[in-house]
Amino acid sequence: MIPTLALVQVQNPHWRGFRCWVPLIMLWLPLLLLSPLILLVLLMACMVGRVNPLRAITTFWGILWSLPGTHVHVRSQENQVLVRIL
Repeated sequence: MIPTLALVQVQNPHWRGFRCWVPLIMLWLPLLLLSPLILLVLLMACMVGRVNPLRAITTFWGILWSLPGTHVHVRSQENQVLVRIL
């Protein structure tokens, strides 16, 4: 499943912090329009780096489909940032 929503949460004990829902579907529409150009650049990069293009596309697709359920939690002294991809 392609990720469609991300939750970004910032916490700090000195101020209230915030929570922001980011619709990732807004990123997929421009990528869909630019996909022929992206595919051409990817194929050229694979030729220069001597990498199998099919394997590169398969690896990228596997990473993309495994993103939902990802939780990134970063702490720095008193500050906290949480990013969840749904």
